[in-house]
Amino acid sequence: MRIAVPDLISNSYFPAIAAVELGFMKEQGVDAELGLLFPVPKMMEALRDGALDFVAGSAHATLLAFPEWRGAKLLMALAQRTYWLLVLRSDLRAQRGNLAAVKGLRIGAAPGVDLSLKRLLIEAGIDPVRDGVQIAPVPGATGTGTSFGLTAAKALEDGKIDGFWANAMGAELAVRKGVGSVVLDVRRGDGPPSAGHHTFPALVTTEKQITHNPESVASVMRAVRKAQTVLKGDPNRATEAARRRFPAAETELIADLIRRDLPYYDAAISQEVVGKMNSFAEAAGLLSAPVPYEEVVAVKFSNLWE
Repeated sequence: MRIAVPDLISNSYFPAIAAVELGFMKEQGVDAELGLLFPVPKMMEALRDGALDFVAGSAHATLLAFPEWRGAKLLMALAQRTYWLLVLRSDLRAQRGNLAAVKGLRIGAAPGVDLSLKRLLIEAGIDPVRDGVQIAPVPGATGTGTSFGLTAAKALEDGKIDGFWANAMGAELAVRKGVGSVVLDVRRGDGPPSAGHHTFPALVTTEKQITHNPESVASVMRAVRKAQTVLKGDPNRATEAARRRFPAAETELIADLIRRDLPYYDAAISQEVVGKMNSFAEAAGLLSAPVPYEEVVAVKFSNLWE
């Protein structure tokens, strides 16, 4: 089974990575091939075109390749809530929660991921055009093998951008180097309340896969669910899971990041969460009208969330 993530050196989709690297896929009889495919729109297109069997990515981004949710389903949450952080240059001395600090700045955000930041700013009363907020891809973040958070932290250090909207690994690197400070951590309540439910990291597959290989779908889900459970029991297993994939410095950081995320390691996808995500998708122009929960989520596998 071909599984991809849009950002490998991060905490964002780590249960899927750990399911492969800790051998839980193999335990379930799944021969899993894990790859990195950046940015998320390209990854979703590869899923649509049959080049991938499963992806671990932003739930809302499924709509970039599967309009109106036709042809794909969310299988389970890898974690709950919107999981990106807004980091600005430390010399700006922006206070935590002060979104007005972004006015006139260059903010790096990955394609597809940028939709959440743009909507968050609007919800906070900031018009990116009127207030001169330039939201664009990070310089150097090109190619299918890009790890965005690392690239964003380096671009901030080099003065190519004034801030970025990215994962906790990128944020941690920027903070530890003294070049950035966290202005918003949406997952933990910063910013407009609605922003916390724009999206969440999810395991996604096609309706075709569900129809033709339901046992394989269930096996992959069991492996990822076990990874969540094992990491909650011992976050230090994250270091073991990262060792073959991550650079040395990031390998040393991952267990701490995963430990922070453990309260959000719940595989369930509720109707309320889907409704709020779809409201964001409509506002962002990804969805034309509300879509029933059962057309978004593969409810036949919901028993595997426990």
